[in-house]
Amino acid sequence: MTVLLVALGAAVGAPLRYLTDRAVQSRHGSAFPWGTFTVNVIGSLLLGVLVGWPAGTAVGALLGTGFCGALTTYSTFSYETLRLVRGGHRLLALANALGSVAAGLAAACLGYALAG
Repeated sequence: MTVLLVALGAAVGAPLRYLTDRAVQSRHGSAFPWGTFTVNVIGSLLLGVLVGWPAGTAVGALLGTGFCGALTTYSTFSYETLRLVRGGHRLLALANALGSVAAGLAAACLGYALAG
């Protein structure tokens, strides 16, 4: 049953990640990956809220592992950071790496605080 909950959450989170990424990125002319940055920060905030609530195993599987796991994307973050370096945008790559980690941690802490 848990695997089905994870799959259901992922079935919603992955398309939402794609649509959000495309919508955000289409509004910026920059090489910076604003779409991925946005979904990762939002996912971190939501996961912080879930951790702060006394959510059960089923809710954690559905929303935490499934939805937030599919909404956020470490692999795309890594690829886009590498793409920035290879494209000669080293400062943007550094900003993406440091900014994504800092903003993700801050969003998770904020979500946790809001839930508590």
